[in-house]
Amino acid sequence: MSKQLVLMDHDGGVDDYLATMLLMTMEHIQLLGVVVTPADCFAEPAVSATRKILDLMGGSHIPVAESTVRGINPFPRLYRRDSYVVDHLPILNQNDTIRTPLVAETGQDFMIKVLQKAPEPVTLMVTGPLTTVAVALDKAPEIEAKIQRIVWMGGALNVHGNVEKNFEPGHDGSAEWNIFWDPISAARVWKTEIEIIMCPLDITNTVPVTSEFVKKLGRQRQHPISDLTAQCYALVIPQDYYAWDVLATAYLGHPEAFQLKEWETEIIATGISQGRTKVVSQGKKIFAMDKVDKDWFYSYILQQWAR
Repeated sequence: MSKQLVLMDHDGGVDDYLATMLLMTMEHIQLLGVVVTPADCFAEPAVSATRKILDLMGGSHIPVAESTVRGINPFPRLYRRDSYVVDHLPILNQNDTIRTPLVAETGQDFMIKVLQKAPEPVTLMVTGPLTTVAVALDKAPEIEAKIQRIVWMGGALNVHGNVEKNFEPGHDGSAEWNIFWDPISAARVWKTEIEIIMCPLDITNTVPVTSEFVKKLGRQRQHPISDLTAQCYALVIPQDYYAWDVLATAYLGHPEAFQLKEWETEIIATGISQGRTKVVSQGKKIFAMDKVDKDWFYSYILQQWAR
């Protein structure tokens, strides 16, 4: 049975690294590369941490590329500094050299090259903004035919967004951060015929990262990956944190564990609601992850990271 071709595009938040680690445990997936979009991170440590994680998981043959795109509404520096912390975790710094290659071309050009050369359409696993995808599509429109689907953590359909008003005065709070960073690019991708399977806040709000769960990971610290994930989650446990990107990525492992629901939607690109994913009649049809067995999900990632 041939493996599913996947190209990952993440934006360097704590859960992006964990999503990468989860993806690396899936034996039916062939990971063609990882693009780091500089949104919820500082680019240099995020790229470095990604390469070190791939080294740790035996993925030093998988190329990493740094996207040079920029968003409209920057993530708070408080969020972005976590990329420095993860890059300095001792478990990722036991060797003096990094074996995983950093390619010379930009992330957007690397995405184009990977899609053009792929023998069959590729799934894009996107756990950050859609900006790199949008730029790649603008530069090489023909790659749309090589994208089988986009599995994406982003959006909020029928719940409040997570762009807090204290960070963004004047916004109505309806947006989710991965869209808010660059709503114009999200709207650009919405104009394509690409199938989008979205993991919105509606479902991620049901899977909080609890102290109890982090302790369970910690009890598996004889396994290096569980140890690393526990350390990463411990960084963010003081705040309200959810398994955003990890839940989205789990879909690739077991899509049958999720119920999907079809919606007609549009992206609000400007104004006080910029970044909102609005349910509208005659909008782009997307599939949203609607339900998942929460107990199954926690057990699944505990099992996958026990290595």
